[in-house]
Amino acid sequence: MEPIQAAQALDFSLVALFARASLTVKIVMILLIVASFWGWAIIIQKLISLAAARREANRFDRAFWSGEPLDDLFDRLGETPSGASERIFAAGMIEWRRSHREDGALIPGGVQRIDRAMNVAIQREESRLFKGLSFLATVGATAPFIGLFGTVWGIKTAFEGIAMSQNTSLAVVAPGIAEALLATALGLLAAIPAVIFYNKLSGDAERVVGNWEVFADEFSTLLSRQLDGEG
Repeated sequence: MEPIQAAQALDFSLVALFARASLTVKIVMILLIVASFWGWAIIIQKLISLAAARREANRFDRAFWSGEPLDDLFDRLGETPSGASERIFAAGMIEWRRSHREDGALIPGGVQRIDRAMNVAIQREESRLFKGLSFLATVGATAPFIGLFGTVWGIKTAFEGIAMSQNTSLAVVAPGIAEALLATALGLLAAIPAVIFYNKLSGDAERVVGNWEVFADEFSTLLSRQLDGEG
């Protein structure tokens, strides 16, 4: 009964397990904790930015299809608006105005240049929208293995301690195993939310980008109709 009583007397709280861990396992735990907090910061920031992008896109879509002349809408927004959809629209309008000669005729290839200008703007906004998601993918893929490395190292250290003490009682074995398994738990704690939210945020971002691309096509079609005298 003495080994069991000795094991029960040990402190198995997370702080105590961390304090008793070896330096290598402590470094692994710290890396995983930092990755987890950093991942949650990205998750929260992306949830907010994606919600704001959807609201801005809906607001601009209502303004674009309200019947207000496009030149008036562009003059009201300016060349450097704050919203992503507005910046894509502004890129197209800027190129539209640059593609006209002084007599009002369109320079050959103007429609293609407008399309390219909006595509460049979409790619720029897409890069901004997806920024940080690669970190979530990296955490989701590597955190379990980093935690497993900490567990293997901790178990190795625990077995070394058993060999040196020549004592296999529960009081000697249990603390080392518990400390080692804590690294795996932290790895999973960092990886699972990262994988879940990476998939969700990537899907949401792709839908937002898809809406931008649809708008660019509609805008280009509208400009083509005006050139053909149909608008």
